[in-house]
Amino acid sequence: MTLLTLEDVGKSYGAVQALSNVSFQVGPGEIVGLMGDNGAGKSTLVKIIAGVFRQSEGTMRFQDKEVHFHAPVDARKAGIEVVHQDLAIADNLSAAANIFLGRELHRRIAGFRWLDHAAMAKRSGELFNELKSETRPGELVRRMSGGQRQAVAIARTRLADAKLILMDEPTAAISVRQIAEVLALILRLRDAGIAVLLISHRMPDVFDVCDRVVVLRRGRLVANKAIASSSPQEVTGLITGALETA
Repeated sequence: MTLLTLEDVGKSYGAVQALSNVSFQVGPGEIVGLMGDNGAGKSTLVKIIAGVFRQSEGTMRFQDKEVHFHAPVDARKAGIEVVHQDLAIADNLSAAANIFLGRELHRRIAGFRWLDHAAMAKRSGELFNELKSETRPGELVRRMSGGQRQAVAIARTRLADAKLILMDEPTAAISVRQIAEVLALILRLRDAGIAVLLISHRMPDVFDVCDRVVVLRRGRLVANKAIASSSPQEVTGLITGALETA
């Protein structure tokens, strides 16, 4: 069974064709690297999968059913979560508060609804334990490293029971040690049976953790290969146009 299937997906804005005939699949528990130069169509494709945009042509299937997402909430209900490059987390809140932001747990005391901070902290701690992260539920995000911030964003997707996580440049602008932490988190998602579409410019990251690499150039798919049968040199050639296809 495939988890996500794209068939001849395209997106146009008037006379401008941002994507043309993009077709590939993502299986359960598979990590797929999505690469391409700026303007290659990566962001447009991710926004289609996440329900931000509707494709102009082609079909998208999720868990073997054709889907038509009208908004991001539709994609989330289906089991697709996004970890944005800016993470979309609040620096002034704790890790637990960020994980449950918009999905807070409550309890009733004397007829009133109160935030159940203890329950949210407990569940957050369980999620960090599952990810083998040392991030603490009560710690303020503004005091965290880049790797810990990624752990918070990833834990939030685990709370939603995601089946596919779209990760946009998760290792940009963080240290070498923090990059290793984030890549370890991605591998733990795979071990839990969760698929990851990793959008990255960092060739070492893609070749370290991905099972396959998909390359876009000028809105077209030019490669969809197993990592084991490709190389950084080949992917670089595909991104730049030195190689037409693979």
